[in-house]
Amino acid sequence: MNRIIFCGTVVILLLFANSVSAADWKAGVAKVKITPEENMWLAGYAARTRASEGVLLDLWAKALVLEDAEGNRGVLVTADLLGFPKQLSDSIRKQLHEKLGWNKAQIILNASHTHSGPVLIRSDLLEMYQPFSEQEKEKLARYAHLLERQIVDMVVEASQSLEPVILEAANGIARFQVNRRNNTEGKLTPLTELKGPNDYSVPVLKATNASGQIKAIVFGYACHPTTLSIYLWSGDYPGFAQAELEKYYPEAVAMFFQGAGGDMNPLPRHTIPLARQYGITLAAAVDRTLQEKMKTLPPALKFAFKEVMLPLDTFSADDLTKIIQSTSQPEFHKRCAKALLNRYKDGEPPFRSYPYSVQIWNIGGLPLFIFGGELTVGYAVHLKQKYGENIFVLGYTNDEKGYIPTLTILKEGGYEGASSQMEYGLPGIWSQDIETIIYEAVEELTKQTGISSPAAP
Repeated sequence: MNRIIFCGTVVILLLFANSVSAADWKAGVAKVKITPEENMWLAGYAARTRASEGVLLDLWAKALVLEDAEGNRGVLVTADLLGFPKQLSDSIRKQLHEKLGWNKAQIILNASHTHSGPVLIRSDLLEMYQPFSEQEKEKLARYAHLLERQIVDMVVEASQSLEPVILEAANGIARFQVNRRNNTEGKLTPLTELKGPNDYSVPVLKATNASGQIKAIVFGYACHPTTLSIYLWSGDYPGFAQAELEKYYPEAVAMFFQGAGGDMNPLPRHTIPLARQYGITLAAAVDRTLQEKMKTLPPALKFAFKEVMLPLDTFSADDLTKIIQSTSQPEFHKRCAKALLNRYKDGEPPFRSYPYSVQIWNIGGLPLFIFGGELTVGYAVHLKQKYGENIFVLGYTNDEKGYIPTLTILKEGGYEGASSQMEYGLPGIWSQDIETIIYEAVEELTKQTGISSPAAP
């Protein structure tokens, strides 16, 4: 009886190996710990008054390199960071071009947007935080230099460890995100109805090798990692989710990408048990999806990238002066306004548009819509209505330059629509043709990558 079971197992493994070989996908993964070795300033909250005090969860950067049947390659990098400032992502992509010959379309640099990761010296958010000492600036510079080298080396390592895999994709669901513009955090408990828009989907991509082991688990969610505001390093709920999945699947690298979570918060929040709860909830949604039927993706990878110029309705010197003199503005807004005004006084004219990153991958018929900045959820809702519910939407990729509001949010104003823009060094508010410009770029890139609306002929 045992011999029969053994022989049957061998046959199954051989059949699986042949199916992987026939699939012609190859994948390589790598990961590197990026937890700062020194106590440093944490990113994300202007209210913090001191440097970090220890580690709750280590921070990680992870890479998945894919190669299709034609030898086309691309890499997805995920990291427990607030964001990838444009200077940093441009430098990483330049080095990967020099080392591997890849262009920007082939490289995705996605940050989880944890508010318990390190401040990056090249970030446009520096003015938001309390003034740094020279010693603190030196720490930030050392860390940024090391981080850049670690990420480049990690991608090269992943590119050198390719092996045959089967790629599968599906969407799960989790419901702890809350639209923070439409629901008041302090009144959450008595609410019987949460108001939207929302995107509860949990997109999942699985790579399984010839031995039947899951090599990579890529998953996303559209929600700010702002459960925690303490002084300990952590990936917040995405960090707990990744750690949990790597317990379930010890041979796999679990990678979290941030979606269109610009106006989404995990609520309630502010405790470690809540962050752990949301992480376990998300991991359970991913695990359930992995164990159910997923769509097998044929080995074809197409990619396209474009930077579009988003116009700004710029602040005047008088506008900035009023903000600085206001008694109702928070101090960090005044610091940001003062920094912009000083640039004006130094003869630096305010830029009136900004190069915004739009990127699309087509992984065997699975569309990935990839955007820079703090993408708000309305973009995911619109794209899913047009291109189908099973697409993946990524925000917080390649650049961290401000919130990307829908036209509705822009007209309403508020934090995501107006008042946050100075934090990112933007000398104004996005103009009201923002959606039109972004969707025109999407339309152009979908044609280049062979993606069409299911309703299209």
